Parts: sequence; C-alpha cells; structure tokens
Amino acid sequence: MRAIYRIARLELSNLFYSPVAWLLLVLFVFMTGMGFADMMEMLARRQELGSRGLFAISRVIFYSPFGGLWAKVSQFLYLLMPLLTMGLISQEFNRGSIKLLFSAPITGRHIVLGKYLGIMLYGLLMMAFMLVYVLIAGCLVESFDWSAVLTGLLGLYFLFGLYAAIGLFMSTLTTYPIVAAIGMFALLTLLNLVSGIWQEFAFVRELTYWLSLGGRANAFIRGLICSEDILYFVLMSVMFLCFAILKLQLCRESCSFTGKAARYLGVFLVAVFLGYLTSRPTMKWYHDSTRTKSNTLTRASQDIVAQLDGGLKITTYVNLFGSIHSITTKGINNDIARYERYIRFKPETKLDYVFYYYADTMTEGFKKRYPEKTLYEAAKDAAKLQGTRLGKYLSPEELAREEVDKNIDLSDEGYRFVALIERDNGQKTFLRVYADMNRLPSETEISAALKRIAMKLPQVGFLSDHGARSIIGDKNRDYSYMVAEKMYRKSLLNQGFDVTDVNLKRNPGVLDSLDVLVVAEPLEPFTREELEILYRYVESGKNLVIAGKPKTYSHLMPLMEYLGLSFEPGILVQRQIDEYPAHLFLCRATKEAQDISRLWKSLYVNTNTGRRPASLVMPGALAIEQKAEKGFRVIPLFQGRDSASWNELETIDFVNDTARLNPKAGEREGVKTTMVGLEREQAGKQQRIIVLGDADCFSMGELSTTRRGISSANGDLIMSMFDWLSYEELPVDTTRPDPIDNTLNLGMDAGGTLQIVLKWILPALLLLLGILVLIRRKGK
Repeated sequence: MRAIYRIARLELSNLFYSPVAWLLLVLFVFMTGMGFADMMEMLARRQELGSRGLFAISRVIFYSPFGGLWAKVSQFLYLLMPLLTMGLISQEFNRGSIKLLFSAPITGRHIVLGKYLGIMLYGLLMMAFMLVYVLIAGCLVESFDWSAVLTGLLGLYFLFGLYAAIGLFMSTLTTYPIVAAIGMFALLTLLNLVSGIWQEFAFVRELTYWLSLGGRANAFIRGLICSEDILYFVLMSVMFLCFAILKLQLCRESCSFTGKAARYLGVFLVAVFLGYLTSRPTMKWYHDSTRTKSNTLTRASQDIVAQLDGGLKITTYVNLFGSIHSITTKGINNDIARYERYIRFKPETKLDYVFYYYADTMTEGFKKRYPEKTLYEAAKDAAKLQGTRLGKYLSPEELAREEVDKNIDLSDEGYRFVALIERDNGQKTFLRVYADMNRLPSETEISAALKRIAMKLPQVGFLSDHGARSIIGDKNRDYSYMVAEKMYRKSLLNQGFDVTDVNLKRNPGVLDSLDVLVVAEPLEPFTREELEILYRYVESGKNLVIAGKPKTYSHLMPLMEYLGLSFEPGILVQRQIDEYPAHLFLCRATKEAQDISRLWKSLYVNTNTGRRPASLVMPGALAIEQKAEKGFRVIPLFQGRDSASWNELETIDFVNDTARLNPKAGEREGVKTTMVGLEREQAGKQQRIIVLGDADCFSMGELSTTRRGISSANGDLIMSMFDWLSYEELPVDTTRPDPIDNTLNLGMDAGGTLQIVLKWILPALLLLLGILVLIRRKGK
C-alpha cells in the first residue's frame, strides 16, 4: 500500500509539473465556469426584469438534460480525458523509465494502482472546482436541492474514474501518447455504440446493453442513485485496471498468445457475469435524491402496483407496417426503459415482444406504396428499409395462431403498436399509443391500464333512449370519440373507465351498477315511467351529467326542475371573434371551480392566465339558472368570456344575419353561466351532478375540430369532469409536488460580477499559478 501511495504522489507531482495538466485544468475551469456563470447571470436578469418567473432553479442550473451544467461536464470529460491519460504509462515506455520501475521491488499492480490513484486525486481537484459552483448556487438559491445536485456530482466522479481506467489501460498498449489518446476515443465510441449490437437476441441484448457506456451517468445527473449504475462503474473500472495490470505483467513474462488471450477473456467474462447478475431487477436498489421524486413513480401509481399480487406480463405487439409508432428489434431496450419505474416496484414483471407483419393489401395506400406486390414482397421491402430481418417477424398465419393462443383480436386495435398486460389470474387489458405529438403512453395511461386489472373501476353509463348521443356512432354529434376512441389519449377507455350503454326501455336495471349516468340531448320527451326511473336514480345519491342544446332543451326540463335548475331560452351569443359566428360561445372556468379538484384548478389556470388562454368552446349553448333550492350546493363551473353576451331569441341564421340585443323580446345581457356543478349528501353518499348548456362541447365533431386563433380546453374538460365525478379516482393522479427552489438572491449587477470572476479571473489566476510552478520547476 505504501508503494502505491508513493507512486500516486509522484504521479500527481509529475502531472502538475507538466503544462498539459495545467492547460487542461485551466480549460476545464474556464468552460465550466463560463457555463455556470452565464446561467446564473441569465436567471438573475430574467428575475429582475420580471419577464417570467423562475422555476426549479437547481434543476435548470445543474441537472436539466437540456443545458444543465452536469450534462455539459460529462461532454467535456469525454473530450479531455484522452488528453489527460494518454501519457500515464506510455511515456514510461517512451522514456525508458519503465525499466527502472520493473527493476524496483514493486509489481505491475503497484504501478497501475498508484498511477490510477494519482489521476483520481487530480480528478478530485476538478470536482472541487465544481463543488465551488454548487456552494455558490446553494448560497444564492432559496431551498436549493442539495441532494439531487450532489448526486449528479458523484456520478461525474464515477464517470471520471471509468475514463481514467480506460485511458490508463490504453496507455499501456503503446509507446506513443497520441496513439493512446486516439485509441481511447475509439474504445469510448465502441462502448457507446455496443448497445445496438445483436439486439434481436434477448440474452446478447441484455449483455451488450449492460456493457454500453452511453447515458450511464445520466441517472446520477437526474438525481437517481441505482445500484446497477454504481456497480457498472466499479466493475468496468476494475476490469480495465486488471487489463492494464495484465499487460504490464505479460511484458515481464513469457507467455503464448493463447495464454494471454485466455487471461484477458477470463477477466472480461468475470466482469460481464457480475454485471449481468447485478443488473437483474430483483438485485437492484434505488434512491431518488430529488426533492420532488421526479425519478420515481408517484404515490398513486405505487399504490396501484402494490395491489397487483401475483405475476405480471407485458407483451408488446409490433407491426412492421404499423402506423403512429413502431420499433425494430434494435429498439427493444429503449422501449423497455419506459417500464423501468414500474419494474422497480414489481421486479417479477416479464416483458416480451412479438414482431409481425400485416396490412390490408386492398387499400389504395398499400397499392400506391407497393404496386403489384404481394404482402410478403412488401414486407421484405419494408424490412430492408427499416434495417431489420424479416425472419424475426410472424406471418399473418402465425399471428392468427398467436391471437388464438392469447385469446385476443388485434384487428380491434387496428394492428397498431399495442401492449397486452396480463395477470396470472387471467385478467388482461391493452395499453395503446395515441395519435398526438407524444404518441407513447405516459405514467397516467400506464397506471390506468394497470388499475383496470387491479381493482373495480367507476362504471359510466350513457343514456341512448330517445335519440340521445350515442357512444358507438360515427356522427359529429355522437360521443364515441370521447368514450372509446382508442387513439385518443383522453378518451374514457384509455383513462381506465368502464363504459356501458343504457336504455331505459330495455335495461333500466343497469342503473343500479352505475357510478355516473350521462343524459345528453334526448330528441324526444321522456315518458312518466322513464322520468320516475331517473328520479329514483337521483335520489339514490349517484352521480349524473345532463347536457342540453337550444333546440331540444325542453325534453330535459322535467329533470332540470327536479334539480332546481332551468335552461334560459335562446342561444347564447357574444361579440363576434374574427370570422367565427356569434353563437360560437367561448367560456372560462370560474374561481369557484378551481377549488373542487386538482384538475379543475389546472383548468382554471389554463383558461384564465397567459397571453392567449384556452377556452371551453361551445358551438351553440344555453345559459343555466337556479330556480329553486333543492338541498344542493350550486357551483358555477364555466361562464362566458364576454360580459356583454346575451340569449338570442330572434336570429336564426348567424352566418348571413347579425344578432342584435333586443331586451323587449326577452333577451338579457350579462355574464352567462354555461356549466354548473351540484353537490349534496344523499343516501349516505356525496352526490355530484354536472349540468352543461351545450351537449356538443365534447362531441366527436367538436373534439376533432381545430380553429385558427382559438385554443380549445374541451379535451381537458372531459378529464376534469370525470375526475370530479369519480371522486378523483380516475384519471390516475400522477402529479408531483411543485419545486420550491424558485427564487434567486442575485441581482443583475452581481450576476455580471460573478460572471467576470468565474469566467475570467479564476481561470487567469489558475493559469498564473501554473506558469509560476512550471518556471520554478524549470529553475530547479
């Protein structure tokens, strides 16, 4: 141990007696200081000028994947370390001093470990400068997230240690330092690319994925400590150090090529075996050091996973001709990473992938893209285009047998990218991709799918009597998009709700099993018997949604009167916006609405703040008024944006005619309430009822419509409504605590001074110190 220490001290002194180490240190301090100081000065300027508030400052400065200091430092190390380590041992060979070391009473182990310890002490100095930045930020940022930032610094030191071990090994292979540096660059490139090799073989895929260096430090930078990552850096560093020791020993021994290769291979296999063993889900442990636990499942998701006793299997079906989203065998590991947080809490989860090819050869799109080709010929072309092998894909006939075995029908899913989630008890559900910018399911959708097979979920019934809105129709007025559209992320189906059709004539008994009933614009009046059924449903304390339209609202009046409410006659109009007709009514959430649930608070913020706040768009709406006290707490949820709006009773053609306020005709001007919530204690339950003045606001036609200049909040309304009606059970609450490090105690002038000190003065002083040390060394 004493010999190792002496070699380390000598190596460290040699480093500081060489201009390369000083120049690299000055360059490193300049680059990191510039990045840190510029970020601090920019944040100080933004806060002082008040352009927009600061948010999660600790993450923005240090561990943001987009511009954070730690991510930049990891890139600096990639470039600097080959230059720093290229002469560790190669110079000893080049100068001939290696003969003196070999003749001394020390072994190759002492030489390698001593030099490694010396370079690691140099690395501590580099980390110390970054620790200075952390201390400065900790003093200036209120509620600084110390643990997450220091975790990132720890990860960078692990990365430095691995780079040092690789560089030290490469320097044993040649007498030319520049060749060692180039070789290290090549080896680092290989370690970054190895995860893409032989991905179609499961066992090899796991080994190459473990060997890959790409992104290994990112978990630390994000504030997550994982045993697998720690052991990866330790095992890989030890492996390359052993390689270096072997190289020096073999220089002093006579050994055949086979014997040399066997020794290297033995070290490699031991390291890979230990790495594979420690990367098993059951062998991992984690610590999320971020204050908001941003790297961990939310508490709601953890509770859902905890209820999934027994085995769990997720089988992903990938169509070679898939629309929206698709992967090849090379992308399996990236897809598995989406479930890593769930596997952390349920390590026995099994993941499987089934690749197949299927397409309707009779469609115009297929004929145009693959003219005069069979499905198999087209699949061969598609496989070549995607750089994969068709032999890994099931044919339509083989897929059919797979569907029979699993008792599934992928045609219902449109043969798109889909994951089948199965429990040992036979429960199963699909997890889909969506036709939006994000495409892949988020934690909310994954947890909703798991919750569907873990427990009984709220049952929502849609009344279909008397021409009410259908949940299976394809007309613009129908609700099939909101209810069961598989490619729409916010549909009730994808958020975990069980939905059923209700017909008061054929199956009134289904009301007993419902949690929420939706009655939307019946086109005919209810019979007395049907009204009695609806009254009994209300008196049972269950939840209800009522939606009307100006032309047909009279059919809902008996039910409205039973609740103490009334629709105001006439269609609501407002001052015309751009080219849109006056009866396209824009609404915003009320202050009272933000207090009823988390999603209503979010909806209030979205529709009331910002330069162009979103609006609930109602293409033909009624105002709602309270007429009698029926024991409910009445909560106005949405009101018109225009305080000068009124209920138009005379105008019919809003395209060619201009609506004008006529008080004599019964038209009344003012702020109009278009949606109310009712709440009371009834039959031992907290009953919740929502009444809307427009049944079109979440219809198929409206949800698939975009209007220039108008940002729609109608999709968010669906989630907010049913979140409140299900007592916040669905959608799954995956929100996290808001960051509290949002204030920077630094002004613009002080930020400019800090920038000068860290960017120029500190590197200049370090450069001056290096020059003095080198001059003194030369004098001696």
